[in-house]
Amino acid sequence: MRLGAQLVGDLRKMLAEELRAGERAAMTAIRTETAEVKAELRQQVTTAFIGNARGIANAWRSMVFPRTGQSLRPAGLVFTKVPKVIDAFERGALIRAKGGRKFLAIPTGFNAARGRRGRGEKGMRVTPAQMVASGQAFLRPFKSGRGFVWCLPLRSGEQAGRRRRLRLIAGGVTEIGTAHRRGREAWARGLLARGMVPMFLLLPQVKLKKRLDVKGAAERGLRRLPGRFVAAWAAEAGRPR
Repeated sequence: MRLGAQLVGDLRKMLAEELRAGERAAMTAIRTETAEVKAELRQQVTTAFIGNARGIANAWRSMVFPRTGQSLRPAGLVFTKVPKVIDAFERGALIRAKGGRKFLAIPTGFNAARGRRGRGEKGMRVTPAQMVASGQAFLRPFKSGRGFVWCLPLRSGEQAGRRRRLRLIAGGVTEIGTAHRRGREAWARGLLARGMVPMFLLLPQVKLKKRLDVKGAAERGLRRLPGRFVAAWAAEAGRPR
């Protein structure tokens, strides 16, 4: 018994078409996997940081190379615009005061600028230098003795706006509590009754919890990539998976 086989068509053309299908598949696989790794890292940030973490999450960016055309050897890059922040929370870093200083000055929520109004250095309403220059700042020790709360005296300012809202002036330096919120006036009166507002926490060091797994996200992406590439090549060549 004899078996015969015959090639139908132009072999060079068939190989060239298969190569182009492979290039498109490689680009599709890399582009999809790069986007998925970036999405996972953004999700890690929003899950780990309760509150407004959108800025840190959106700092994750991605690029695919080559930027134009097709290639069998493409590359995907996922990077962050705030690498020091990400690195600290991936390692669980220990942060100490530098330059001979004894304490880290960590701004509280009262000292966070909103929008453009009152924005100081690094988004603070009042900087440590301004606290010292005001001549009104004072310390309250933690019960544990590990640090202090750095405060400013609080007074009311002239009411403004159609609603005649109660204004809170910290140390004559800045206004706080300008955000719109339900029950804002009762909250403001309660804070005013205490006569002070915490602007910074002073701590000798801070141990950050490990909240992110950047390496794990990259490794999971690499494990998914071969299967994604094979499936994409089959689809481009019109073969069943």
